[in-house]
Amino acid sequence: MKSRFERNPFRELPDGTIAKVYPFHVSLEGLESRILCRDDSDYDSFVKIICVCARRKNVILVIYAVVSNHAHCVILAPDQDAANAFAAEVKRMYPMYFSRKYSDYSVLKRVDVSAIYLYSDYYLRNAIAYVIRNAMDNGAASIQTYRWTGFRGIFCAGKPNDDRGTCRVAGLSRREKRAVMHTDDDLGGVPWLLNAHLELEPATVCDWHHVEDAFLNDQSFFLRMIGGVNTAEMNSSLIAAPRLKRNDTEFLNAVNDISGRWFQKPVHELTIEKRARLLKYVSNSYRTDPAQLARAFELSREEVLRLLGRNMG
Repeated sequence: MKSRFERNPFRELPDGTIAKVYPFHVSLEGLESRILCRDDSDYDSFVKIICVCARRKNVILVIYAVVSNHAHCVILAPDQDAANAFAAEVKRMYPMYFSRKYSDYSVLKRVDVSAIYLYSDYYLRNAIAYVIRNAMDNGAASIQTYRWTGFRGIFCAGKPNDDRGTCRVAGLSRREKRAVMHTDDDLGGVPWLLNAHLELEPATVCDWHHVEDAFLNDQSFFLRMIGGVNTAEMNSSLIAAPRLKRNDTEFLNAVNDISGRWFQKPVHELTIEKRARLLKYVSNSYRTDPAQLARAFELSREEVLRLLGRNMG
């Protein structure tokens, strides 16, 4: 059975074009613990930079969470390269803001960025729940009152939580835009609204339609998932997996587990077309190399490189 996002894959991108899109989880996670947000203005700026980068790299922001030492997003992107480009742009832009404010030029030098394809409804829903749940797992009093996630933009009919004092980002002057949004990009067509504190209203920047559709338009289902998400499992698959180099046995077991979920067969029984599809996902989701991929997929190194369409070195 096709997942919901595969049944309705075409969306309008920020530049107005229509494209087939896929969901990705994007994380900026420190290899060494560093405080990325020292005060409320840093959290606010990080959220705004995420939104600007999504528009700049032509991907759709579904949900986000910013905490003191890392950030998570779920986005819709046409392909892996676009998702990677968004992640890299956030990593590039936030240090520019941080270094100007604190004269600290090393804040993200030891930080990984990764974009992991969410290949099923199960992982899409759990990734969204995991992103939002980060607020609680990092000391917030409640998800509802934590200001730096997209949670408050979901199941509110796309309306701001507090429309008193809201203003349109598109109406900001160039000087105001630079001061408030940290960019000189043309934001004339964005629907984003700022509240009385000049913070972005989540309902105007997140694709709440996609979140609600993923949870069958059932708010109680959405809240149950947030409360019950297995954070250890999601941390392992979305955060740890791209960083840890596995031995061949562990790696083959992981590949066969995904192959079983996708195709109900071990990898050695797949057609070359299905192996190629799985190969691209695995190469972006795990720390590996062409030689290990060749062993696991029973292909030559040259075939691996050809199917990936790039030189992995």
